[in-house]
Amino acid sequence: MKIEEILKKESVIADLLADNKIDVIKEMIYRLKENNFIKNEEALFNTLMEREKLGSTGIGENVAIPHGKSNEVTQIITVLARSKKGIEFESLDQKPVHFICMVIAPANSTGQHLKALARISRLFKNQGLREGILQAGNPDVIYSIITNEDSKFI
Repeated sequence: MKIEEILKKESVIADLLADNKIDVIKEMIYRLKENNFIKNEEALFNTLMEREKLGSTGIGENVAIPHGKSNEVTQIITVLARSKKGIEFESLDQKPVHFICMVIAPANSTGQHLKALARISRLFKNQGLREGILQAGNPDVIYSIITNEDSKFI
């Protein structure tokens, strides 16, 4: 699975307006809604917040990967957002989050979403990728950085 199969350019947010976890999740869901990827924002929000109750999806190194399964989608979709100032996300390492990659999988999916989560996690382990995205000027550059890095993996 390649990142470009699950992340579209229009689903990249270069500068989040939100400054807390709940509003970040809402802003990212709204991006899916405005791009007609979902219909019911509230149902998806509830799904993601239920997952957050199990434990923060802030995985460390300034990265969070909120995720869930939903009847709102028929294939895995992703939203990538950047916060230059950083957001408190209850991360494992207690560092603020600058990179949030939301992954939504169909409710009936089995292992594909786990592959997506693993791929994203592996990509964001790369400090050069994180630095490049933090310095990028616009969503197109962010998208290019992540897809170029992803193309290095088989």
